[in-house]
Amino acid sequence: MVALKPEELSTESLAEIFAAGGRPENSEREIKIIDTTLRDAHQSIWATRMRTEHMMDLLDDITNAGFEHVDLVAPIQFDVPVRYLREDPWERVRKVHENAAPGTKFRAMVRSRNLASFDFLPDDVIHAWVERLYANGFRVIGAFDGLNDIDNIADTLILAKELGAETYGCLSYCLSPVHTDQLYIDKAQELVERTDVDRIMLKDAGGLLTPDRMKTLIPAIRSAIGEDLPLEVHTHSLTGLSPLTYIYAAELGVDSIHTSIAPLANGQGQPATQALARDLRALGYKVNIDDERVDNVSKKLQEIADREDKPVGKPRAYDGVHYMHQLPGGMLTNFESQLATAGLSDRFEDLLYETARVREELAYPIMITPFAQFVGTQAVMNVISGERYSVVPNEIKKYALGHYGEPLAPIDPDALEKIKKNGSHEIQEGRPELEPALPGLKEQYPDDDIDTILLRANIPGNNVDEMKRFVAEGRAGQGEGIAGGELTKLVQKIYETTTTGEFHLKSDDLEINLTKKGDK
Repeated sequence: MVALKPEELSTESLAEIFAAGGRPENSEREIKIIDTTLRDAHQSIWATRMRTEHMMDLLDDITNAGFEHVDLVAPIQFDVPVRYLREDPWERVRKVHENAAPGTKFRAMVRSRNLASFDFLPDDVIHAWVERLYANGFRVIGAFDGLNDIDNIADTLILAKELGAETYGCLSYCLSPVHTDQLYIDKAQELVERTDVDRIMLKDAGGLLTPDRMKTLIPAIRSAIGEDLPLEVHTHSLTGLSPLTYIYAAELGVDSIHTSIAPLANGQGQPATQALARDLRALGYKVNIDDERVDNVSKKLQEIADREDKPVGKPRAYDGVHYMHQLPGGMLTNFESQLATAGLSDRFEDLLYETARVREELAYPIMITPFAQFVGTQAVMNVISGERYSVVPNEIKKYALGHYGEPLAPIDPDALEKIKKNGSHEIQEGRPELEPALPGLKEQYPDDDIDTILLRANIPGNNVDEMKRFVAEGRAGQGEGIAGGELTKLVQKIYETTTTGEFHLKSDDLEINLTKKGDK
């Protein structure tokens, strides 16, 4: 089998191959599948509400289906079980590893220097987190940063490799004037040179990749990392283009793609494993997964969805407006419902345009956690208040002053002036030095093991204690499982009923600190 060259690759050329009956099934080239059903699929479609009992029911088939890796956790898979499901996520990790098919490679992903928090965490917490991921069974560990600031992930990747894990470094994708092919060449080279990663992931959390961009971007990244380093692509189905984007990726030499098993696929999630396997095989590629095992998982997922009234993913029509605001699907849905709750449904389109404007003014941060929440919250405040940047979340000022890393372009001067003026004056330029946190936590909670201590370092309040109580009472997994947030409702209430002060908002997995100034 000979793949099409970039200049030959088009929807028409692919259609002609399919119309001619596909390519002969004698290819030596395999496209490997990384399964996301147990992590990003339910994160995107079920608000991370897959319980351990669900996973155990699916585990035998998933881990015997022939996937290259099985994606299991990012920090949110620790946060949500504690806060809402009242399950011990570390115990879940151990149970899954103990009951999986021998040789299964589960993946863990680390988010920058903040893990499940929005603020950066001390180095001792980050290092201990990586060590405990490895100690609890993970042999594939990766990291990403929303600004593609390699400083924020290098230590994690180096430590994981020293421990013995296979490592992957993420290039977070975004569509903007500053996210050029050359930028990704530079960042890929830096990742490889500084961390000696075992593979590179092009991570498109916003579902923004297009087939046309793949024709330039994949060869660009490949030129930076060489032919031998595995390259994988991760995207979401938010614009209707992702299945075709994956086919282009295969034709352009990508080694692995991320899919999930329908009905927990499509929509806000990844493309469906079943459909991609069919199309890739028709193009002559080997896809060595067990279709019967995949079908078993599919049936069980549908049974869970029917029994518990959970949504299923559905293919989406092309959505060009998505490229304007680039909000993740879950946030988009939440904002729409929350504006309705606040009696502001007629402002939804205004919010989309304002989100795009704020994102541009803030130098195009990639719209993934935590920056999607920061930008979205600022846009909500601007729309509700009627005066742009009159109320500034603390996190926005921290971002503008470099606390989370170096933006890829200058922030709009007018916006920056308002952010500095109206944001909390306690926030200073530059990232503050953080003292080690573990000694104090261990002294405060002498009976907790290190895994529980790390949960406390990430998840504030009494959430860990409540989780432990549910577990001790034999009610693990019986938390309320609250989905969605009340962010806009809370913001509206604060704005209407107060004149000045500091406020802390919680909405699902989101925490935002707001400062409102009184009249000068």
